[in-house]
Amino acid sequence: MKRLNRNNRLNYFLGFVILLIIEILIAKYVRDDFVRPYVGDFLVVILIYCFLMAILNISVIKGLLIVLIFSFAVEFFQIINIVKVMQYQPPEPVMIVLGSSFSTWDLLAYSLGIICTAAIEFYSSSAVIRTGK
Repeated sequence: MKRLNRNNRLNYFLGFVILLIIEILIAKYVRDDFVRPYVGDFLVVILIYCFLMAILNISVIKGLLIVLIFSFAVEFFQIINIVKVMQYQPPEPVMIVLGSSFSTWDLLAYSLGIICTAAIEFYSSSAVIRTGK
């Protein structure tokens, strides 16, 4: 099996910043039934992955799995309405992260985001091996 090499941490940080700006623009200006809910969810797992890889020294596979498990856990917390179960009203930023309703389409968007990220990592790792850099 081919080993996936990590990119430079600066690349991950730059990816995080660019995706964060895109996510903020989507949240602020887009009011539709596709880009905001699904493209936003697709991009948010890539954003979290970039952040994780920028700050931690973990393998690509471990990073991908952590982000996928985290995003699925947040989505499944919506089924049980975790805020009601905890009987605590968290601050608004926490509520934005937790979301308000479960959707299998969100799980698909998260999965596609992770698959796309894995493909990019695989391709960039292959390019490094081919060029010898």
